[in-house]
Amino acid sequence: MTEQPFTISVPDEAIDDLHRRLRHTRWPDTVTGSGSTYGLDLDWMRSIADYWLRRYDWRAEERTLNEYPHHVATIDGFRIHYLHFRSEHPNAVPLVITHGWPGSFLELLKVAPLLANSASDPFHVVIPSLPGFGFSERPSAPGMNTFRTAELWVELMHELGYPRFVAQGGDIGANVSSVMAWKHPESVLALHLNYIPGLYRPWVDEATQPLRPEELAFQEKKQTWYDEKGGYWHVQATQPQTLGFALNDSPVGLAAWLIDKVRDWADCDGVVERRFSRDELLTHVSLYWFTETIASSCRMYLEMLRAPLAFRRDERIAVPCGVLHLAKEAPMAPRAWAERAYNVVRWTEKPKGGHFAAWEEPEVFATDVREFVAPFREQTLRERA
Repeated sequence: MTEQPFTISVPDEAIDDLHRRLRHTRWPDTVTGSGSTYGLDLDWMRSIADYWLRRYDWRAEERTLNEYPHHVATIDGFRIHYLHFRSEHPNAVPLVITHGWPGSFLELLKVAPLLANSASDPFHVVIPSLPGFGFSERPSAPGMNTFRTAELWVELMHELGYPRFVAQGGDIGANVSSVMAWKHPESVLALHLNYIPGLYRPWVDEATQPLRPEELAFQEKKQTWYDEKGGYWHVQATQPQTLGFALNDSPVGLAAWLIDKVRDWADCDGVVERRFSRDELLTHVSLYWFTETIASSCRMYLEMLRAPLAFRRDERIAVPCGVLHLAKEAPMAPRAWAERAYNVVRWTEKPKGGHFAAWEEPEVFATDVREFVAPFREQTLRERA
């Protein structure tokens, strides 16, 4: 495999089309004085749309993004986009970080330089875009689930010259990284997660290892969360294509669908601009819009439902695992639930931050990864010798 540099270049016609659609948005009505109790506030969404049309500058964002090391490669016949931050330090440890939904490589751009440029604990950082996300190919056949993605990532890392590496992930990325560690322990040196996958199902024998009180509380909390906040999940896991018709056709609809989740899941007390600027949010939405990947990204939920991270009796992930739990991540499994199938050797609790750990708290994220990997760094260097 040869690394092929990649440059982001959205056609002028696509930007003109976006502006035309924004100008002709057909706005819904709302309940007077309801604010955001029925979903995103209408007046706020009008202001975001106006900003997107009149003040937001995609070309400026595009120039900034192109300063990063973008590449594309064809792995097993499938085109993958990724960023590759090669450290200049000889003792750097290879690290592949996988994003989730409604994320992209954008949420990891703050942490990659912190990890690659660290003088004491450097990493070669690889950030692939999930299949059907961003500039990676959109799957046209069923079966591109987290197990298949994990196979692609292992092959990508090997082709880049990294036979042994650390895997990190949150959200869908936590699922992909867990599968890599489970199915390829000879390649994955250590596993770091900032989320325990929602479809994780360990083997539970109530006769010998009954659920602990914190696990029972988690199951109840998770169900309550799903009942109140899980509508997006149910639709994306059952009828993603139907949803895709609407979101792929309306930029305001797409923005509302994505930003609502960022507002809900970040540590921002419901005021998303406390955490992220309008330019950050709209670059995030614009990436989905210009690549037309909202339908393909939603289909990953159905693929995961068909191939869940479920363990049979005596199946475990033997690779050492470190977990970073930011306070507002919900629903987050307790350590006892994770330890039923993960070899948890480090569990870090932090008082702030939410679902988008690397985006919200890059310094905390980078520090935790460095500290977790430190004991394995010498082992990596010995294996190279």
